[in-house]
Parts: sequence; structure tokens; C-alpha cells
Amino acid sequence: MAPAGTPLYLEFTVRPTGETKTNVETLARKIAGIEDLGALIFEELEESAAEEGEEIDFETEIEPWLGEKGGFIYPEFSEGDFEGFALAVEVTDSGAAEGFIENQTKRSEEEITSGSFEGIDFQVDEDGEVVGVVGDLIVLAEEEAIFKEVVTASNGESLAEQDVYSDAVSANPDESAADVYVDIGGLIRVAEASGEVDEDARRIFENAGIELDEATATASLIPGSDRIEVDIASNAAGENPPSGDASELLGSLPATAVFAFAAPDFGDRFDEGIDQIDEQGIPSEGVQPHQLKKTLKEAGIDLEAIAGSIGDAGGYVTGNSESSLGGAVVLETENANQAKNTVSNIGLFLRSTGIPGITRIGEGASGFSIRSPELGRQPVVVAAKGSRIAIGYGLAPALASFEESGQTLADLPAYEEAVAALGDTPIAAFVDGSSALNLISALIPSGDEGFEEAEPYLEKIEYLAIGSEASDALITAKLIVGIGE
Repeated sequence: MAPAGTPLYLEFTVRPTGETKTNVETLARKIAGIEDLGALIFEELEESAAEEGEEIDFETEIEPWLGEKGGFIYPEFSEGDFEGFALAVEVTDSGAAEGFIENQTKRSEEEITSGSFEGIDFQVDEDGEVVGVVGDLIVLAEEEAIFKEVVTASNGESLAEQDVYSDAVSANPDESAADVYVDIGGLIRVAEASGEVDEDARRIFENAGIELDEATATASLIPGSDRIEVDIASNAAGENPPSGDASELLGSLPATAVFAFAAPDFGDRFDEGIDQIDEQGIPSEGVQPHQLKKTLKEAGIDLEAIAGSIGDAGGYVTGNSESSLGGAVVLETENANQAKNTVSNIGLFLRSTGIPGITRIGEGASGFSIRSPELGRQPVVVAAKGSRIAIGYGLAPALASFEESGQTLADLPAYEEAVAALGDTPIAAFVDGSSALNLISALIPSGDEGFEEAEPYLEKIEYLAIGSEASDALITAKLIVGIGE
């Protein structure tokens, strides 16, 4: 039903069945204490209709002909926003659906006008919204022009017949309750036509081998009995997307981390970034193209050597209040000598920029700290121990990444559950639910109504995990939220 070229399309399950239905109902009970989700939805829809001056008995007037699937269609994008939409929902009895529309028209106090397009009758209300039955679907459109586009698409020339769409959704999981498709390339072409795309940003993507004009992305929502999963896929991966596995580094980070992440082959990404900056220069700082690496190397700072010494990278945030907030970025190298040399090179680089307040540290690791009023109450610490480098805010958080006798994330039951839920997808980021809620509670002002309303639901989150991998120019990711009782 979506016109060809539609940049945003959302398909969802109206009436889930089997395991999906069971999982949705279980989640509703765990998260919100809802014992009969279907009855609640009927009640909310009836109340919403009543507020609009339309009396509806959902159970008798709609449920008998309501189908399984529905879709939101956003066919137009202009000036940074989507213009208009259509909602199409499957019906099991088109005659009954048409009868419902007719009854609502008779009961309405608004002035309703009738129309027809390519043999399809429709009704238009005072706001210009259009409703009609097209084949086995009931269609509500924000305006008549969009309704007619949907009717035309139903006769062919639809989004489903385009390779860019079928290729993008081919890997969508069968068990999903909702799927979203975004034509990134189409959005960019429209934005370019109105001068809304930054050419420097486009050049960065092109240098990375990402063909934005052909880029698409999909997301699928999969409900489980104890978790909510979102699967994401995009062909905007570039020529050399990160495809390694840094989960071992992530699991070795401190168990006190509220949030932690890890990225494979960070040195390669850093090197690519330096090459791009060197090629383009930094005009605002007076650095001409192809001069950055050369100038720094003459000053004894070899950026390529620094990048070449770095492997995987990770990071974490610790603390349960603003005063205890800290964290560190952790870089892995091949050996201890590389780690020490890299820290030394970083020190040379910082001194070359004229940064004051650099002091050598001598406890627990080798390196230096930087203090200044602009950095706040704690110093920034750059340290090496073994084959690791830590760049942290605060001495204790930085040194925690070197601690070998303490608990790590891999020791936490919630982290083990997250890894198991991701399956074959390597874990790339982890949030401990209870620790994150404690920190948020401390940072948000007391009496904040929005947070107080959300807190009972946030308490149900045991963990949040992200996993990702890339292959054949396709990058995929999974976001999983673990739900407890």
C-alpha cells in the first residue's frame, strides 16, 4: 500500500498470535501489572474516540472484522520533516469495515463529504482526513492526495516492488511484532535538493566508503517473555566496517561500571580518522591539508605509530551520584612496551598543545595526570600498566581498569544473561539496570514528575545490552532490554 519511493514505513502486528501474543501479555504484566492487555487497549480506544465525540464499542463494532497487520506510511519528506501519513490495517471482512465507516458517518456531528477514486469510495471529514476500504484494508489518510497515492500503489508501483526495499527487509526476523524501514538515501536526496545537507559531512562518509545515496536501514521489535529486543540492519557500513569481537575486553572491565562499551580494532578506526583529517586539514585552526601528520611528526609525535599500537578499545562510567561520577577509556596494545611508549607519545602530544598542569603519577601504573579548573574536581589521568592504557576522569576510576583481583562485568549475573540473550552476536555495550537507576535518581532533581511516573517501570529493567557485527557491507546490531518481575 506504500507508494514507490516512500522514505519511512512502519509495519506492526495489530492482533498478535501464538508465542508473540503470550510474550506481549507477559511483558505487559511484568512491566505495568496489566493482566488483560486486550481489554485495556479496547477501553483506551473507546475513551479516545469519546473525547473526539465519537461513540465506539470496539468489541462489537471493530474486533469482528479487524485483521492481523497494520502499517503507517509516510510518503513525503520536506524541510527536515515528514509531511502527512496514511494508516492501513488489514480487515477480515471488507463489507463489515465499510458498514462501520457508514455508521460512523451517520453518527458524526461533523460535515462529511464523499468521494471516489479509481472505483474506491471514501469519506472526508472537516479536517481533511480521509477514510475508505481499499481491497482487504481499511485506510485512513491525513489528506485526500495521500489516500489517492495509496490507492494507486495498491494497483502496482508500490514500495514492495522496489529492490531497495525488498533487499533491506529480506533479513527481518519472522517473529518481530513491528518493523521499520527507512530510505536514508532518499531522505538525503530530498534534503540536498533544499540545501539542508552539509557537504563536509557527506565527504567524510564518502571517504569511509559509505554510499549514502543507496543507504537504507531497518529495525525490528521482537518481544520475549523476559526481554524486549530490537534488531537493526543497515547497508551504510562502508568499505571496511568494524567486524571484530571486543567482548573479552568488555567483560574484563570493572563490575562497578554503570555503563560500559567496547569496540574492536579501534586503532584502525583512529588511523582512518587521522588520515581523513590530515587530507582535509583543519581550516579553523590554520592547519592546511596534508600538514597535520607531517607537522606533529617533526615535533616528535608520530600519530601513525600511536594508532598502530592500539587494538581494541573500551570505556566505562562509574558512580552513584554527581560527586562520585567517574570513568575511563581503556585501550589495548600488543605488549607493555607499546603501552608505555604510547602514553609517552600522548604526553608529548598534549605538551605540544600547551596544556598546563601535567604531573607524573607513580602509584599503580606509569603515566601522568592533568589538573585544571576547567576539568572540574578530579584530574584526567593517562596511565599504562601491562598491555593496557587507561585515560580516566579521576585516579581511582582510571586505575580500576588495571585491577586483576576485583570483580569484573563478566562476574555479574545480569551481564551473563545479556551475553546469552545476544546469542552469536558479540556484546558491545552493557548497562546495569539498578546501578543506572540509582545514578539517574541522584542526578534528577527531587520531585520531577516525569521521572516519578517513569520510575516504577524503570525499576523493572535488569540490564540493557547492545551487540553488533558486520559482514558483506551490512552492519547489524541488537538492542536488548532485560525485564524482571
